[in-house]
Amino acid sequence: MAKPSAYAAVDTLIARYPALADCGQDIRAAVDILIASYRAGGKLIVCGNGGSASDAEHIVGELMKGFLLPRHLGEDMLERLHAACDASDPMTVDYLMQNLQGALPAISLPSQLAISTAFSNDQAPDLTFAQQVLGLGKPEDVLLGITTSGNSKNVLYAFRMAQALGLKTIALTGASGGKCASGAYADITIKAPETETYKIQEYHLPIYHTLCIALEEEFFGAA
Repeated sequence: MAKPSAYAAVDTLIARYPALADCGQDIRAAVDILIASYRAGGKLIVCGNGGSASDAEHIVGELMKGFLLPRHLGEDMLERLHAACDASDPMTVDYLMQNLQGALPAISLPSQLAISTAFSNDQAPDLTFAQQVLGLGKPEDVLLGITTSGNSKNVLYAFRMAQALGLKTIALTGASGGKCASGAYADITIKAPETETYKIQEYHLPIYHTLCIALEEEFFGAA
């Protein structure tokens, strides 16, 4: 079970955005999947196109460093750093401990320019995300695909590859859910209650912020 504070983030979201009440159950289910993944040593893989590619970058930025809470490194890391660093340079250990923050592993596929452009040029552009999932995905990971229509081919192909590898899958879409709504592509589909792209994206941001807050509360919040 997640800490109550993790689920509280979803309650706060719905209080601020009442239109998202119908998404609450799916958002909580996504929190559960993500917590289970991180507990198992997994990572979050995120993909999307255009504005959704920017959202993928945004999500990774919130997870890989402190968001709302301090993420101080623990005694175990202090010992590891002392073992790794030259004993004559204790200031390096102090500097690292004072400035580095606990991270929740995450990667944005749109940011991987070398592989994406090489594969698009040499093979099939709509399979670029799928190729990246093939190379990076492990069964303990989660793939979050952001597609306002729910029909983006490259995201759907990535979901298929993720399923083949045993990853859990989450889709973040608009009101219709598109092809993702069938349940054939994603274990969970969070459908923002709008139909115009920019309005869907305006809801996507507080939704994924809430996922990040919930995860941070779970792994870095008070016991």
